Amino acid sequence: MKLTTNFNLHEFACNDGTPVPEHLMHNVKELAENLQVLRDYLGEPIRINSAYRHEEYNKRIGGAKKSCHLKAMAADLTCKNKTPRELHKIIEKLIDEKKMKQGGLGLYNGFVHYDIRGVKVRWFG
Repeated sequence: MKLTTNFNLHEFACNDGTPVPEHLMHNVKELAENLQVLRDYLGEPIRINSAYRHEEYNKRIGGAKKSCHLKAMAADLTCKNKTPRELHKIIEKLIDEKKMKQGGLGLYNGFVHYDIRGVKVRWFG
């Protein structure tokens, strides 16, 4: 199922293959719409390393107990031609310009976490 011009629902499924539950579909659509803004700005693909996670999977990988991934409101991202630091800076700029929704933004060594929680939270992994 196509969510936006460049994102399909299967990209947001749990890494163990579990699909996004129907009751969380509105969250994943909103997340995809925000990531489409980023994708359009970059002009190149974004790789979603992790998006929706069910509780058992999240626990197994050591995810935060109240992770936005559990609600299909978060994605861990990479981009081939941008470092995580560069990608983080671009997302922050798009949030500041109100082109992407305010939310959680975490910078890690190999990826950037972005979520649509609606309040500004920043961290470095």
